[in-house]
Amino acid sequence: MFCKNCGKEINDGAVVCPNCGVATENMVKASAPAAPAQKNTMALVGFILALLGFNLIALILSIVGLTNCKKPEFNGDGKGFAIAGIIISSIYMVIFIILFATIGVATCAAIGSAM
Repeated sequence: MFCKNCGKEINDGAVVCPNCGVATENMVKASAPAAPAQKNTMALVGFILALLGFNLIALILSIVGLTNCKKPEFNGDGKGFAIAGIIISSIYMVIFIILFATIGVATCAAIGSAM
């Protein structure tokens, strides 16, 4: 490649011309700003729904949000919210399962003793 300022031949990977010191096209490409990362709204919505008690929907959205964190366009955004949403909704679901199982056993025992 040739320098656009002085016209001398330079290395194709050169960022600056070694003869005149002017930046080449490679420097312009290297310094171009990267696209801004997208916001991971799935992770945030999953976390909020987990706090509000919508456990199954929150669990699904938090898992999708955690999966999105691994994509380059999200750049890891929302990972903490996604993990917190998964943990909170899982704990609530386990508590509800234990609660309903206990109520079911107690109801069956009450019905059985009444007969």
